[in-house]
Amino acid sequence: MNEAQKELLRQLPDVDTLLQRSAFQSLQKSRNVVRDAIRTVLEHRRRAILEGRWEMPFSPELFDQAVMSHIQDADRGHLRRVINGTGTVLHTNLGRAVLAPELAQNIADLVSHYNNLEYDLTLRKRGRRDDHVRELLCRLTEAEDALVVNNNAAAVLLVLTSLVSGKEVVISRGELVEIGGSFRIPDVIEQSGCFIREVGTTNKTHLADYERVIGEATGALMKVHTSNYRIVGFTESVDAADLAGLAHSKHLPCIQDLGSGLFIDLETLGLPHEPTVREAISAGCDVVTFSGDKLLGGPQAGIIVGKANYIAAMRRHPLIRALRVDKMTLAGLEGTLRLYRDEEALQKIPTLAALAQSSDLCHKRGAALAAALAAAGLPADIALIEVDDSVGGGACPGVVMPGWGVAIRPMSGSAVELEAGLRKADCPIIARIQHDALVLSVRTVADDEFSDIVRAMKAFFQA
Repeated sequence: MNEAQKELLRQLPDVDTLLQRSAFQSLQKSRNVVRDAIRTVLEHRRRAILEGRWEMPFSPELFDQAVMSHIQDADRGHLRRVINGTGTVLHTNLGRAVLAPELAQNIADLVSHYNNLEYDLTLRKRGRRDDHVRELLCRLTEAEDALVVNNNAAAVLLVLTSLVSGKEVVISRGELVEIGGSFRIPDVIEQSGCFIREVGTTNKTHLADYERVIGEATGALMKVHTSNYRIVGFTESVDAADLAGLAHSKHLPCIQDLGSGLFIDLETLGLPHEPTVREAISAGCDVVTFSGDKLLGGPQAGIIVGKANYIAAMRRHPLIRALRVDKMTLAGLEGTLRLYRDEEALQKIPTLAALAQSSDLCHKRGAALAAALAAAGLPADIALIEVDDSVGGGACPGVVMPGWGVAIRPMSGSAVELEAGLRKADCPIIARIQHDALVLSVRTVADDEFSDIVRAMKAFFQA
């Protein structure tokens, strides 16, 4: 530490002295909140001085501003709403599926009052929490029974632990996928107490490969939909119907992990076909697992549908209590499923509406946003450009959806500085940088967020 750094450290007042400043005395905050903020800012300042990142003498005014800013940030909370301008519809880092806005009031009413989460209003006795969505799931998928846990990895874990623990799970080598966050299907299988029996090769697996290894140690045949990658070229895999037929001939369950929960044919939206849950059930799969917050367009959940006897075994397993979902998840899931039941999903579920958005509609909306930004008189070049949007969430890998966005090039400063500034806005805006311009894809931006973007842009350029 040099003498200059020592002098800067000596200039820093103690916490009790700073607490007496008039700027903090007038705050409508508890003394503990203000004290904690002062301590945090002081510690940041000390660290910056010691690391050579701060060389200015102590300024009471600048320190006051830093403390006020810290308190404001704390008031906003850490988990915050953001605007997704990336063009990735199911953006895992941004919360994946967005719930239908009309569900918000019902969820708020349920969570701010008592509710019948585990109470049967008809029988006047304790009920099961997943009964609130069981009938809807069975109707929409044509399964005999259904169960909901907290995510799809948990669903797969529960299925294997309750049905196959201690036995072999036969699975194609080409389906031992990593499902995100370095979490892999082999890890889930091993954690469940099962043993992996790989068959086939990375690119080719035949029905005979499964049949050849079935023996007394076999507990189930498993198929995993490779929704987050594609193998192209010289490939072959066994379809669900053939695998289920083989499993049943050997008196074994056939388990399919679909990853994304899909209730509609994506081809109607101009996207490649992905297997739906109903197709998997119709093919004869005994148990099917999928996510609630991907292509289904609901809250995070792991959904299990299938034969009643297998679902009953899962309900009896002690692990079910550790994996159960809460009232908010069930409220969001029930509301989402009702939109499918009422044939309103494409119009009212934001995820599906974004996927269905045509290039022409994106162009029209992009032009509206560009016009609004131009009318704000920003010191920047603003242009409407074509962009490549994506589905995200590990679904439809390699599929590009033609879209439109707005490119903003500041006349002074850089797109990198603009991007950083927008992330610090009251409602943070997440965007891409392409060719030295900040790009906002309108596919993932709601119409009522255009004014928020204009406001944030003005604040950045006026700062």
